[in-house]
Amino acid sequence: MASLSRMIKRFLERPGSVDLTPFEKVVAEAGRREERVKAMDELPVPSLDDPAEFCAIVREAARRTLGLRPYDVQLVGTLALLAGHVAEMATGEGKTLSGALAAAGHALRGKRVHVISVNDYLARRDAEWMGPLYAALGVSVGWIGQTSTREERREAYAKDVTYGSVSEIGFDVLRDRLVTDPADVVMPEPHVAVIDEADSVLVDEARVPLVLAGAADPGDEVLEAAALVRRLVRGYHYEIDEQGRNVYLTPQGTDAVERALGGVNLYEAPEKLTEINLALHAHALLTRDVDYIVRDGRVQLINASRGRIALLQRWPDGLQAAVEAKEALPPSETGEILDSITIQGLITRYPEKCGMTGTAVAVGEQLREFYDLKVAVIPPNRPCVRVDEPDMLFATVTDRDAALVEKIIEVHATGRPILIGTLDVAESERLALTLRGRGLDCVVLNAKNDAEEASIIAKAGERGMITVSTQMAGRGTDIRLGEGVAELGGLYVIGVGRHSSSRLDDQLRGRAGRQGDPGTSVFYVSLEDDLITRYAPDERPPAADRDGVVRDRRGGQIVGHAQRVAEGANLEIHRNTWRYTRLLEKQRAQLLEHRHRVLHGDAAADMLSQARPERWAELLEKAGADVLGEAARQIVLFHIDRCWTDHLAFLTDLREGIHLRALGRMNPLDEFHRESVTAYRDLLQRIETEAVAAFDEADITADGLDLEAAGLKRPTATWTYMVQDNPFGSDWDRALKSLARKLRRTG
Repeated sequence: MASLSRMIKRFLERPGSVDLTPFEKVVAEAGRREERVKAMDELPVPSLDDPAEFCAIVREAARRTLGLRPYDVQLVGTLALLAGHVAEMATGEGKTLSGALAAAGHALRGKRVHVISVNDYLARRDAEWMGPLYAALGVSVGWIGQTSTREERREAYAKDVTYGSVSEIGFDVLRDRLVTDPADVVMPEPHVAVIDEADSVLVDEARVPLVLAGAADPGDEVLEAAALVRRLVRGYHYEIDEQGRNVYLTPQGTDAVERALGGVNLYEAPEKLTEINLALHAHALLTRDVDYIVRDGRVQLINASRGRIALLQRWPDGLQAAVEAKEALPPSETGEILDSITIQGLITRYPEKCGMTGTAVAVGEQLREFYDLKVAVIPPNRPCVRVDEPDMLFATVTDRDAALVEKIIEVHATGRPILIGTLDVAESERLALTLRGRGLDCVVLNAKNDAEEASIIAKAGERGMITVSTQMAGRGTDIRLGEGVAELGGLYVIGVGRHSSSRLDDQLRGRAGRQGDPGTSVFYVSLEDDLITRYAPDERPPAADRDGVVRDRRGGQIVGHAQRVAEGANLEIHRNTWRYTRLLEKQRAQLLEHRHRVLHGDAAADMLSQARPERWAELLEKAGADVLGEAARQIVLFHIDRCWTDHLAFLTDLREGIHLRALGRMNPLDEFHRESVTAYRDLLQRIETEAVAAFDEADITADGLDLEAAGLKRPTATWTYMVQDNPFGSDWDRALKSLARKLRRTG
């Protein structure tokens, strides 16, 4: 019956339905060859022409160099990766080793491989840890990090296998797109992406654009608006919608703001309205130690899906400046965007891609829809014996927290280590303070001390340890049980509230029960949690018993419903983002082909000599072919990059206001695409027109072309960052909603 069920799933291409039978047969054959290979003095270079021999050789190479003999299921995972799938492997099942073996296999086929991780620490750790294995297989390996120099990056990318975080690899792509000398290109064209924590990289980060900016200006001064909104009173001057996603002025608030601004009419001054709205959003909806922390005099965003600091990440400039003003911090730099790329756009550049994670099936439909990837579920080496207890559901946060503390005290008395997963930094610190007040020592792991993550999480399985963590929970680092802990029942994981994604809950559960270890998991949930109030606000909750516990089955159904609604909303955001950026990615790819011909060939010289043959002949005699060719290249490259920057700015403005087209019964997406295509055609013509005009005016001598004198000066400084999704929609969306509410109230 189970076999028939699997066949039906494969026929329907359901997530996780990839047939492992061919891989398992190869691994079984590799097992029969193990003793012969083990007896070899020197291991030959393996080839994927004989997959079983490849598996036998790499297994022995890992045993000799790392002291690790890959389990059969790890080799099955390796073959799934080599076949171009996302391998779902449970926590502690050795994804790092399977990924390294797959990367080596791809490299031995002559492919240039990037192993993409979620942060610099894991990239460096894994590259150095797996280094001896790669060396034994004749494969070179390198890594890049945030502090890597240009030369170090070039050297790392020249290796067969390069480890790096998704953001650093993306930033190198952006920087390479703007070089004006072929010798400055850092990254050769890659062939294969092996993506660690694939669900995090491919789904959670997919909406986040990576940005290269230049021409720095001081940040906008919004201190006046920040000071003004601090005086407003919730419920009188402004209201927050039921889902906590928007805030808007009441008529009384509008009057108060207009008086404070000297009688200005907000709805006749869209820029001032936007400024006030941004300040109000920063004041009312963004919470310190939940959405961001302040460290080293800077606002640092928190990645909600990982609980870590979102390095180099910021909101769009207006909202970023509003939060900085709220916290009385100096405004950070702003500037024009020179180029950008989404994580999805970055990953789809790779002709071949695969990945591994502990929670892939839950996002299997998205992996297939956006990346054409299928999920292969790899069975564990040992059966999971973790006990997943049903949720403890409470009517109020107060009842939940009181019961939670008592449960922690009860479990701690047995000596079992406890890992408590909270939803944000503030909650982790409040809980830690409460526990210390009850005489319990605990370690806090959150975005404020993420540098100590590996050392903290490595001790979380020791007897008597209490670790309070945000969602980061040491993902990528095993929690090994201390001496005697298995006999006590293993690690006890407690989730404080459900995440907006069931996948994140599963990741937290997965911290216990690695490699057949005993363990327990349970979630303490309140019907007042943000997940419920935001995504199931209209549900009537069942009554609680005297102890505050909700035992009615409908309570659990409400929690599940809210989580499904949240997951659907996030999927639609991902889908909608890709709808708007897909055309931009295609336009950029076409322009990059043209730029490549200019950078590496004679396309610029051909264009200008044909457009201005007489001037070309005159300057050829005066300056010489080499100098004139280089001057032409620099002129055309400048205008390609300049026009692309203007095109990005135009599309940003277009998207900000495109939803207003819905008022005229037009489809905003269709309108966006129509105007984008027209603008792109104009861009190509404008590049040629402006390049020819600059060529006409340029003073080109035998010494070359003075770019600054010719008005072709590039930004003196550039910097990279990631734009956090604006959680409140566009400025125009907010202004339109506020105006609509005002009209309803006064109509």
